[in-house]
Amino acid sequence: MIEQTGTVERPGAIEPSPTGILPSYLRDEWWSPDTGDDATPVLDSSTGEVVTYLSTQGVDLAGAIAHARTVGQAGLGALTFHQRALLLKQFGIALTARKEELYELSKRAGATVRDSLNDIDGGIGVLFTYSSKGRRELPNTQVYLDGPVESLSKDGSFLGRHVYTRLPGVAVQINAFNFPMWGALEKFAPAFLAGVPTIVKPASPTAYVAEAWVRILVETGLLPAGSLQLVSGAVPGLFDHLGLGDLVGFTGSASTAERLRAQAAPGLRFTSETDSINASVLGPDAVPGTPEFDAYVTQLLVELTTKAGQKCTAIRRAIVPSDAVAPLVEALRQKIAERVVVGDPHAESVTMGPLVSPAQRDEVLRAVDALEAAGGRIVLGTTDAPDVTRADGSTGPAPDGAFVGPILIGFDGEAAALPDAVHDVEAFGPVASVLAYRTVEEAADLVGRGGGSLVTSIATSDPGVAATLLARTAAYNGRLLFLDRDDARTSTGHGAPVPHLVHGGPGRAGGGEELGGIRAVLHHMQRTAVQGSPAMLTALTGVWHQGAASRSDRHPFRKSLAELAIGDQLASPSRAVTLDDIETFANFTGDRFYAHMDEEAAAANPFFPGRVAHGYLLVSWAAGLFVDPDPGPVLANYGLENLRFMTPVSPDDEIRVVLTAKQITPRETDDYGEVRWDAVILNQRDEIVATYDVLTLVAKTAEGAAATGDPVPAEVGA
Repeated sequence: MIEQTGTVERPGAIEPSPTGILPSYLRDEWWSPDTGDDATPVLDSSTGEVVTYLSTQGVDLAGAIAHARTVGQAGLGALTFHQRALLLKQFGIALTARKEELYELSKRAGATVRDSLNDIDGGIGVLFTYSSKGRRELPNTQVYLDGPVESLSKDGSFLGRHVYTRLPGVAVQINAFNFPMWGALEKFAPAFLAGVPTIVKPASPTAYVAEAWVRILVETGLLPAGSLQLVSGAVPGLFDHLGLGDLVGFTGSASTAERLRAQAAPGLRFTSETDSINASVLGPDAVPGTPEFDAYVTQLLVELTTKAGQKCTAIRRAIVPSDAVAPLVEALRQKIAERVVVGDPHAESVTMGPLVSPAQRDEVLRAVDALEAAGGRIVLGTTDAPDVTRADGSTGPAPDGAFVGPILIGFDGEAAALPDAVHDVEAFGPVASVLAYRTVEEAADLVGRGGGSLVTSIATSDPGVAATLLARTAAYNGRLLFLDRDDARTSTGHGAPVPHLVHGGPGRAGGGEELGGIRAVLHHMQRTAVQGSPAMLTALTGVWHQGAASRSDRHPFRKSLAELAIGDQLASPSRAVTLDDIETFANFTGDRFYAHMDEEAAAANPFFPGRVAHGYLLVSWAAGLFVDPDPGPVLANYGLENLRFMTPVSPDDEIRVVLTAKQITPRETDDYGEVRWDAVILNQRDEIVATYDVLTLVAKTAEGAAATGDPVPAEVGA
């Protein structure tokens, strides 16, 4: 038994297990080793007090992985994309209700409340974003269609298309210490939405924060069995149990990523997001006094001090015009003096906490030494231990804390002659180097010498400068942020990935890709080309394909979702198009384009035989041909998609429309759902005039259609 200290009474303490070891959550139960003989202490970043102990002695990793592949897969596999998305929303609500507890706990890892907004609120935001995107961009099924149908035969009896189905294994995430919540939830949310269970392995210094948010989710009672597990400590032999159908997502150092990648079995999907020497370029037009210069200085301050600079996306190289170096250093010096208070995050006045551990502090100082040895000189800050604000508000030394103040390192000489160390050595803390350039091309070359980055930001209002840097640096970056006076106030910032856009980068940054909206969900699925008859593809995908069976028993607009089936169809009667109709539409709408009004000019056009009907006239008439006008289950039309005009319609031609229920998507939280209809307009020769999809909202039941008083979403038009 590990002897407990009095530090567990400190605000933000965790509840220890009987052995004093941070528990793991495995096979839907909390588990701790029977003994703590090999336990490793985890220390408070500010005081050096013991927060908890870590040990996984005797852990059954093979059993946990098997549980995920069986129980976890079964539980998630029973749900549709939309049902999983709604659970993500519930998880976000549960964490939001208790985020103050997480803020307090995170202070022991050196995180200020502002830092926690990035980690805790950022992680919760990922859950809400994927919940929303899952319900808006994915079908309420278990198969995702990728791209259009490909006809593989002349008569349409043999088709092909691409589908995504979930992987059959487990998603293992191995995370860095700096974002114990965001870093885990940004991997968990897309895996969960895809239907793949997750095992979380947090970094040791902040494992207790990961344990806390996992515990909150467990206590909701909403987690499907086997969908989420947590290993609070080492994972020896993990890769021996992983293979085809499994995934590993790693965040951390490039050297560790390579070591783990070498252990991966053939077929195991391994992605990494690793440290990178990110750059921020001050454009030549962004001189002192411009909004761009001010925004650049503020951004550099934020990146130096948020999480004490312990961010994989932090600015490590400030690339500025040679005559702007001195003004930049001075402006940054003033900002730091005005805004930065280093100390224990439990003190309200503190704006920058310590590094996560003394070991991390020592590593940062060694990196600073290496940069100085390569020719750098400290132009702002010092490597001396700072006096800090303690938790009680007093000021003085904190020898047991992991404190380092902001440091800026300058390098003299031509850009091309700068030492490799400035592009290779990362001080993973509140440290950046300032590098001077003379031309925009030289600045671009400096960006590229980083060997691949997660992000580069550019402060400029000159589109020409921006275009040059885009062309010359995009290939070396996962993300580019262009900062100017128009977006400086609303920008999410250099170091803040957003779930809507990809996070990752080439080369040194790991070569992986996370987030990016639904792209991340698809990373947990397999794309497969499927070939077959229209009937078979309809059965497999839940989407009607041209040539599959149809049913025309009664008007499909008279059917609720409970009655409507894929393939329900209406074939309308024909309607003649006259020259008077064309001219009336032209005069009424103001669309007097010559192809509709000038016979000679229209005939000279290579696409028309003479005057032709407006495409939108035909679409409007088609609606009149297929709509049932009386109140019923169809509540609203909210748009058209994929409209294409194929054959022009001349005066005295006839048109008719064939409307088929193509896809039915019930909404989980409403009394209606969405129906996508396949619409084909034909002429009297059965030539295709136009094709498009009609989107409608339809009541789930006939009773619901009669009784509904719920407002239709604002974006829906009648």
